[in-house]
Amino acid sequence: MEPTSSAIGLIVIVVLYLCIGFMSAAGTVYISKSIFSAKAEQIFFGLFIIPIAGFYLAFTAHFGDKGAWQLEATAVAVFAVFGLVGIRVPSALIIGYLLHGLWDGVHEFNAHAGSLLGSGRTTSVPLAYGFFCAAYDFLMAAYFYTRRNDWLAAWRGIAAARPHR
Repeated sequence: MEPTSSAIGLIVIVVLYLCIGFMSAAGTVYISKSIFSAKAEQIFFGLFIIPIAGFYLAFTAHFGDKGAWQLEATAVAVFAVFGLVGIRVPSALIIGYLLHGLWDGVHEFNAHAGSLLGSGRTTSVPLAYGFFCAAYDFLMAAYFYTRRNDWLAAWRGIAAARPHR
């Protein structure tokens, strides 16, 4: 295949993954606001980052990247801490999802430009997966920023400034 065709194919895949990331975030926001109270929503998203981060362990196993286990397991543990703290502290969720989006970018960069981290390299990922995941993570962090006051008010037992839609 020609390099031009390959580049065009990659661009199409990246655009599709970005669109799917945006749609996934929009759907997640709509469903979470529809079924959860503010407090339950925050708890859900605090716990949800743990399996999201855990995907990289599944990729490590699937692609047989033995050298990536320690780094990926450490990353999952770090994101689990952000998630557990984020159950009560909205800024931890915002930071955790932003950092996870950057972590997705590191994986995508490594997939296309070689190892960034030397001997403690990241695992392989499916083509353009990092674009989907980073789009989702960044949009969710932006959503959490808009919900932070409602979540804080819910934990204090105060009616939120904005009505639940």
